Amino acid sequence: MTDTATGAAETDYSSTLFLPETEFPMRAGLPDREPGWLKRWDEMDIYALQREQAKDRPLFTIHDGPPYANGNIHIGHALNKTLKDLVSRSMQMLGYNSAYVPGWDCHGLPIEWKIEEQYRAKGKDKNEVPVVEFRQECRTFAEQWVDVQREEFKRLGILGEWDNPYLTMSFDAEAQIARELMKVASTGQLYRGSKPVMWSVVERTALAEAEIEYADYESDAIWVKFPTSHIAATAGSGVDDNIARREHLTGASVVIWTTTPWTIPANRAISFSSKVAYGLYEVTKAPDGNWASTGEKYVLADNLAAETFAKAKVEEFVRLQDVPPAVLAGLTCHHPLRGLGDGYDFEVPLLDGEHVTDDAGTGFVHTAPGHGLDDFGIWMDSARLLGEKGIDTAIPYVVGDDGFYTNEAPGLEGARVIDDNGKKGDANNRVIAALAERNAMVARGRVKHQYPHSWRSKKPVIFRNTPQWFVYMDREIEGAAGDTLRHRALKAIDATKFYPAAGQNRLRAMIADRPDWVLSRQRAWGVPITVFVEKATQKILKDEAVNHRIAQSFEEEGADAWYKPGAAARYLSQSRNPDDFEMVTDVLDVWFDSGTTHAWVLRNKQKWPHLKFPASMYLEGSDQHRGWFHSSLLESCATNGHAPYESVLTHGFTMDGEGRKMSKSLGNTVAPQDIIKQYGADILRLWVASSDYSEDLRLGKEIIQTTVDSYRKLRNTLRWLLGNLAHYQPSDEVRFEDMPELERLMLHRLAQLDEQVRTAYKEYDYRKIVTLLGNFMNIELSAFYFDIRKDALYCDPISSVTRKATLTVLNHLFDCLTAWLAPILVFTMEEVWLERYPGAGSSVHLRLFPEVPADWLDEDLADKWQLIRAVRRVVTGALEVERREKRIGSSLEAAPKVFISDARYTAAIHDLDLAEISITSAITIDTTGDVPAEAFQLDDVPGVAVVPALAQGTRCARSWKILPEVGSDPEYPDVSPRDAQALRERAAAGL
Repeated sequence: MTDTATGAAETDYSSTLFLPETEFPMRAGLPDREPGWLKRWDEMDIYALQREQAKDRPLFTIHDGPPYANGNIHIGHALNKTLKDLVSRSMQMLGYNSAYVPGWDCHGLPIEWKIEEQYRAKGKDKNEVPVVEFRQECRTFAEQWVDVQREEFKRLGILGEWDNPYLTMSFDAEAQIARELMKVASTGQLYRGSKPVMWSVVERTALAEAEIEYADYESDAIWVKFPTSHIAATAGSGVDDNIARREHLTGASVVIWTTTPWTIPANRAISFSSKVAYGLYEVTKAPDGNWASTGEKYVLADNLAAETFAKAKVEEFVRLQDVPPAVLAGLTCHHPLRGLGDGYDFEVPLLDGEHVTDDAGTGFVHTAPGHGLDDFGIWMDSARLLGEKGIDTAIPYVVGDDGFYTNEAPGLEGARVIDDNGKKGDANNRVIAALAERNAMVARGRVKHQYPHSWRSKKPVIFRNTPQWFVYMDREIEGAAGDTLRHRALKAIDATKFYPAAGQNRLRAMIADRPDWVLSRQRAWGVPITVFVEKATQKILKDEAVNHRIAQSFEEEGADAWYKPGAAARYLSQSRNPDDFEMVTDVLDVWFDSGTTHAWVLRNKQKWPHLKFPASMYLEGSDQHRGWFHSSLLESCATNGHAPYESVLTHGFTMDGEGRKMSKSLGNTVAPQDIIKQYGADILRLWVASSDYSEDLRLGKEIIQTTVDSYRKLRNTLRWLLGNLAHYQPSDEVRFEDMPELERLMLHRLAQLDEQVRTAYKEYDYRKIVTLLGNFMNIELSAFYFDIRKDALYCDPISSVTRKATLTVLNHLFDCLTAWLAPILVFTMEEVWLERYPGAGSSVHLRLFPEVPADWLDEDLADKWQLIRAVRRVVTGALEVERREKRIGSSLEAAPKVFISDARYTAAIHDLDLAEISITSAITIDTTGDVPAEAFQLDDVPGVAVVPALAQGTRCARSWKILPEVGSDPEYPDVSPRDAQALRERAAAGL
């Protein structure tokens, strides 16, 4: 019978147990403790120690895409920098010299704009301030934010060369940026041209595609009549048919549709498509006073005629005839503003364009070559033939940099497209009124669509034809026969590894379709375009001596040297007359600045000897396919002939918990500073590592709480490890071949994980690592191995091989887990490591990933234990029912009977103590095949059934197992023989 209460007071044997001993706190207190680790790393200069330690290892260089120095970091910065740190730290621990040099983008409009705002607030005029003085204020502003962001990045646990970062505004950087520009110029790739570029009226500068974001915008839409003026037969097009149609088209109008009425004064052509079916239509019924009146004839795309007439409030219409492409190709029209201000008295030709469709509008595209790339392209392609027909092919400058019409918009002077605040001016209304006066309007409306805005000012931009400096994409590079920048860039993309792979196609498509690269900006804070143009020939001066003097002055004084009085004479007078040359005053696009960093960071062995070119990796958000990845690729291909990187990794954007874009207006932004203050940086790092960065990442309170819960489980597992390793002695280590099966199984799993974790780190799959280690630590260790081995660890005699083997395995687990998690949980793993290995020079971050013996792998053993664990699941499932029904409290109160009819399971457990594995006091095995009807079974483990039963005997006062042999040792009558032996050995050891 069971005798668990003898009537006598039980002896307290807790002091005789090898219970966990550790000061490692259960509560992490990361916000308070993490700064201490940062201070320690700073004092020991751990980054320098890593460099010294790894000086003979192969180099791995992740090159930092520079954040902009103009504000506190946001969650996107935290995501980006943490990912870079994961790459850098893990590659260091994989055996590379993985240095990380952070950098900052310091030039450009956002900083310049801030200084201008300060001026406006003081009633100060920027144009009255000497440019060098203004530039110094911009420099000071950037320096302040570099210092702020540096500390915020360090607080994230980012390890790098913080005392020696790169800045695009440092003198040596500005000198090398200028050198790179002059290299491009020397090979004939740089030219000054005039074409439409995106122009910010608010900021008074051209913008690149990378500086544009698209936002909802409501535009005025108008349908406009262009009266036909002439029909000419074209060769081979059926002359007789064309002549026959002339009378029908006389007096008709070609109707266009546009959402930019302000560009009508700049119209010089109409585009159509030879792939679209067109017809001549007549209005047969319309309301009195309607713009589209009865009897008017329009040429329209057949697929869009009904929609157009509906917009024009036409009640009835009829189709008169086909209008084939050959007729359209010979057609010209009058400008709809003809006669306004004594202007617009010219012919408007029709041009066949591939960009025209019949998806929307009228099937005809109003073509203003000064205000659209497609418009510009078709106009330039047709310029020779148009010129031969007597058409003036000059592109007018209708809109000035301030958004006002110039005198090349006669009759509309003083109207403005966009004002200084980014609001619509009166240009649209003025144009529409002028069109209506000339009976040129058919209809008007409004359309909401995605429209380009400056990502800095958040205000709409316009396409505007201006003189700018460009880099050819398709002209042969001097000294490289048959080679072009586009060809080089596409070839380089094919040679680059992309993570995820889809990034390759995205960048390739952008490079394949992009126009020439516009480099110039009409601003003050930046590196100037350091070229001189000969006035007589308009050719760029190519003079190595001049280039050298420019670069040398920048090294000594910075790019301010270009703006100092007498600069032209300083650079030219030794060999040339400065009066013969124009000194360019535009500055370079900041994307050119950052695109050249490979030249003055990666190849600067004197300043950063542990970096390599090309970089092993560039890592940024997916928007940088059109930004830094893009500009760096073009610049390096232009000057080196290949990409500046071997691989490219992209991540998504950070959304809120519901998948919405974060914005201040929605109030759903999450600041990294707030997360760190409440939870600690390691929680933020674990969120990054746990997420699928290849997609947009979600972050909200519930997601953070889930991450906190995951962290706590990991921390508790490590705490348990530390507590038990307090009893570990290296001299007690057990050889692998002498270990029990369970310990060899755990080492087999470590060997498996070693390969999986290393591979995942090499493939930058951090989510897989977190999943692998989280499941291993929570399911296989805490809920299985540790649960089983608590009894042996706490209660076994000092001489127990099982106990020593378990401690040996725990030691290996500690070594592996702390290393594998170190790149992710940088603070916590340092805390765990120093808890066990304190010392001035000790750090988990000076380790490599441990070498795990391949001999530990044993697939046959693993297969066997799969069967054992299946049997165990049936046992624990049956006991859970007993516990739920309150028939038992602890599993040690049970001694179930296990029925096994499957020979595989019988063979797996035949030499095993199933009671020990199931954490019961005893187990009976029955292989006869007679299974009681009430037995507990699991559908996925056929052939195994369990009938619960209570353990028989007396409870051991030390281990709490209920066994018949408790009391058989007269010296220790209240414990089991195993525990009695443990007590004797402790006494003999003086414990």
